[in-house]
Amino acid sequence: MTRLGDLERAVMDVLWDSAPTTPDGVTVREVADALDGRELAYTTVMTVLDRLAGKGMVQREREGRAWRYRPAATREAHIAQLMLDALDLGGSRDAALVRFARSVTGTEADVLRAALGAEAAGTAPNAGLTDRVEDPRRSAGSALDEATDR
Repeated sequence: MTRLGDLERAVMDVLWDSAPTTPDGVTVREVADALDGRELAYTTVMTVLDRLAGKGMVQREREGRAWRYRPAATREAHIAQLMLDALDLGGSRDAALVRFARSVTGTEADVLRAALGAEAAGTAPNAGLTDRVEDPRRSAGSALDEATDR
């Protein structure tokens, strides 16, 4: 997954923030208006949205002469994929997962334990974790417990 530049991230933030209230997506004008503090040209925003569509980050549908854009995945799914991509950078995935598990707060560790427990039990994770990224290489449950039992 491609990392986003500053402007792409700002545009995606607008799309992610608007997704719950505008499931059909937003227009270039609406995104540009939401980025009003940046003083961007309409065509700049249009170009960024077009590039994001090319990267598969946004979906678009024609509405009259305009396009409506919406995120292809949730913010949480995007972040999870970035984390998985980081694990693929080399070295030991297990060591990186253990180091990560040791760096989370107690509350974050509880969230991870609950998600891993729900995964192991085959039940739906809590509402905040419904957009998990499937990765067959993932098996950090025991490492998380070992790393966070301090």
